[in-house]
Amino acid sequence: MNWRNKLVDVTSQNNSLLCVGLDTDGEKIPQFLRETSTTPQLDFNKAIIDATKDLVCAYKLNMAFYEVYGKKGIDVLETTIRYIPNNIIIILDGKRNDIGNTAKKYAQSLFDTYKVDAVTINPYLGKDGITPFLDYSDKCSFILCRTSNPSAGDFQDLMVSSTPLYQIVAQKIREWNVNKNCGAVVGATYPDELKTVRTILGEHIPILIPGVGKQGGDIEKTVKHGTNADGDMALINSSREIIFASVQQDFAEQSRKKAQLVRDEINKYR
Repeated sequence: MNWRNKLVDVTSQNNSLLCVGLDTDGEKIPQFLRETSTTPQLDFNKAIIDATKDLVCAYKLNMAFYEVYGKKGIDVLETTIRYIPNNIIIILDGKRNDIGNTAKKYAQSLFDTYKVDAVTINPYLGKDGITPFLDYSDKCSFILCRTSNPSAGDFQDLMVSSTPLYQIVAQKIREWNVNKNCGAVVGATYPDELKTVRTILGEHIPILIPGVGKQGGDIEKTVKHGTNADGDMALINSSREIIFASVQQDFAEQSRKKAQLVRDEINKYR
């Protein structure tokens, strides 16, 4: 199924714009699981997915938390991807890009090998580094635009002919959206910039919005500034706040409770 149809369907089915980030830091997994399981990272992921799959529109797996463990971590990544229900959007967060021929291999790796619905990529190399990803017209590429980290402005706020660079990137994302498969990454920690980017992108380009929860992004502003007129086309990501809501035996149950609270608060402002 085309990623857009899948997103629309699951957003409606689960009444959710919540994306749960499976940033599964092995050092933060509950101690009892590390002591009793031969595959604690995988078992942790499965428990979180089982507990939250009816509350989310997407799962985002940050590749660094798996690649750090080598082949074993990649096995967990692949198995987790296969475990996620088919109706839910799967995003691989690797922020890949390179010159054209290398970018093509990255795109093949993420879309053909891992078979996910969406990825994150950076725009620094320009269009020839973006095109290999956008050639997958049934997949979505979320392009870094205004990120949530504190030093994002070092480059993203630089003025280019009186226009901040992040706004130029947003304009390029709209220009590159010929196949209707571009998305943007904009942090909830910068609500004014989020509002500006939504205006530039228009109604139909989705925004992946990290930064609520532990990073302190305001949910009301995120929803009001990041969604379109229908209250859609935003995937609001929370990772640590949800998946590490507890480190006790009831960790999955507590993660569900937190996910439901965040999902419902998001819906309050749609």
